[in-house]
Amino acid sequence: MTPLIPNAGIVPWTVLAEIPDEAVEHGEVFTRRWIVEMILDLVDYRPDRDLSALRLVEPACGAGAFLAGIARRVSESCRKHERPLLDALGAVRAFDLLSRNVAQARSLVTGILSDEGWDPAEAETVAEAWIRQADYLLEQTDSEQVDFVVGNPPYIRLEDVPEARTNLYRALYPTMVGRADIYIGFFEAGLRSLRDGGRLGFICADRWMRNQYGRELRRLVTDEFAVDVCVTMHDVDAFEEQVSAYPAVTVIRQGRQGSAVAADTTRDFGESAAHELTTWIRHGEDGPKRAGSYQAARLPHWFSGSDLWPTGSPARLAVLEDMTERFTVLGDRASGVRVGIGVATGADKVFITRDPDIVELDRLLPLSMVRDTTSGVFEWSGHYLVNPWSSNGQLVKLNDYPKLRAYFEKSAAALRGRYIAKKNPEKWYKTIDKVESGLAQRPKLLFPDMKLSSHPVLDNGGYYPHHNLYFITSETWDLEVLGGLLLSKVAEAFVDAYAVKMRGKTLRFQAQYLRRIPVPRPETLSSEQRQRLINAFRKRDVQAATAAALDVYDLSEWPD
Repeated sequence: MTPLIPNAGIVPWTVLAEIPDEAVEHGEVFTRRWIVEMILDLVDYRPDRDLSALRLVEPACGAGAFLAGIARRVSESCRKHERPLLDALGAVRAFDLLSRNVAQARSLVTGILSDEGWDPAEAETVAEAWIRQADYLLEQTDSEQVDFVVGNPPYIRLEDVPEARTNLYRALYPTMVGRADIYIGFFEAGLRSLRDGGRLGFICADRWMRNQYGRELRRLVTDEFAVDVCVTMHDVDAFEEQVSAYPAVTVIRQGRQGSAVAADTTRDFGESAAHELTTWIRHGEDGPKRAGSYQAARLPHWFSGSDLWPTGSPARLAVLEDMTERFTVLGDRASGVRVGIGVATGADKVFITRDPDIVELDRLLPLSMVRDTTSGVFEWSGHYLVNPWSSNGQLVKLNDYPKLRAYFEKSAAALRGRYIAKKNPEKWYKTIDKVESGLAQRPKLLFPDMKLSSHPVLDNGGYYPHHNLYFITSETWDLEVLGGLLLSKVAEAFVDAYAVKMRGKTLRFQAQYLRRIPVPRPETLSSEQRQRLINAFRKRDVQAATAAALDVYDLSEWPD
């Protein structure tokens, strides 16, 4: 059975609405009541507001875990505002595919409203008006705008959805790219239905924040909406049954981005802590909040663009955002730095050699390999790139190089069998990447692709990097000074926050993550700061590099 996020009473989710209920195997897992109350509080769905005049949608109501809390609040609101219950007929719209869940949810709402003292017939009328059997992703294509969207959207891979339905979903919701899970569409549909100032509050897997299939949803959120709150709950017992869902409570608003709260919780996080955290969030208090079962911080704004959103403690995320605000990142041209990757050949066994006599001497380019950086001081292992490129960026003519031609022709079958050669048969001996003229001679900081900690190594020039090495060059920085900054735990924290973690907590020091690291303008460093960084880099002293970096970045300490 496909793993699912429990959905307020309906699991597993099925998009096969045409199949009778009896043909669907499903259990039921409920969102705990205090989680529901927390979300309703965070989106500001409070009884002191005239809720009958507002519009709330629950996209996948199941047996009614969210609807129970909603019904109690609507009831209290009607009494506070001296409204008859029937004024709330249009206040809520809830959807579910399965008729048995619709019936159960209606019965639940009717019972709650009746117990609250309302006429049972009116209560039943309201319940029937609120809850309908339908596919929300297809129903929510109209132009109705709402004030709130709340719930726990279903979690199921799109490849497990019938192809025709999948194609329809993708056509309606462009954020559902790649191997997206169906909850991506629920986010998009809910967000697009919000009127100005409206809020969406979901408890859902947070994987979309940090994987490829979530990129278009991240872009949509940061371009058109505002993230107000994100509470990570990976270890919290948020559901009535044990599930592995890696959930987070996320509140997104239709409006301009302002400050945002990031919070992380432990397995001890429960009802009282949720109430305490919600109160702190709603009161807009500044400064980090730390309690026994959670910690929270208010960020100056949320993270931008479709790139992966960072992970880490709220306090660390706040510092990362502050540093990004105050300094220029390596990916910005204003940093005076270029970040790149070494040459990919498509056939290393052919293009890499240690034999200096195998081809003409000017067709050999000394190549730096990961192994050359192991000690922290560059030590060339004697590898060469058999270079088919001239200094003007064109492939050399093999007839001008008899030894090179004979060497490549020995491996012609392997070289011609590559995809890149099949696309350009006349250029069958090219490497995947063109060799950049002059790069070998430039001083470079080299970063092995995979490492447990930041490991910049200086190549003073003369070597061309292999594709398992990323490099940094600069016309404005002393590379030993920059190397000291990048050796520090401060710089490493940016890679750790953004990079996909490998087995054993190995980090990927790829260009996209290195470009996230902020740096000051080199001329702003004092001579003392520069020397401290140089000394730390030369000695490979991470602790000293970190202390010097904290001084440069004007930080008193580095948060855990």
